[in-house]
Amino acid sequence: MASLSDNLNTPSPTAEIQIMNINWFQKQPQGNDEVSLTMNISADLQSLFTWNTKQVFIFVAAEYGTPKNSLNQVSLWDAIIPTKDDAKFWIHTSNKYRFIDQGNNLCGKKFNLTLHWHVMPKTGKMFADKIVKTGYSLPEEYR
Repeated sequence: MASLSDNLNTPSPTAEIQIMNINWFQKQPQGNDEVSLTMNISADLQSLFTWNTKQVFIFVAAEYGTPKNSLNQVSLWDAIIPTKDDAKFWIHTSNKYRFIDQGNNLCGKKFNLTLHWHVMPKTGKMFADKIVKTGYSLPEEYR
């Protein structure tokens, strides 16, 4: 009964992700592309919290297609949100994890930045969803 009451909650999270700078875009000696970004991430995820929420795990992923894979997902940044008060935030950060493509597919590549979340309850099943932000692209040349 307790975890079923979570079904009555209709979350309405919001998020914005801005790329402030491409710190570098290079080809590694092994031939793979690597990107370092500086981002502003703002979100209001407070509506994800109910009396049954233990914490929320969030991560930002770059998502794009290549001839070999229709969907590539590269995790760039993550965090654990322990309380409802912490669920409304703004952060200025560089990617925490390396943005590397196995190959040289990133020149001029259009991609999405997606904020994923996993709501970890005190009891019952975990809930996951995402907000997809479109319209990003990488430079045509390495820098």
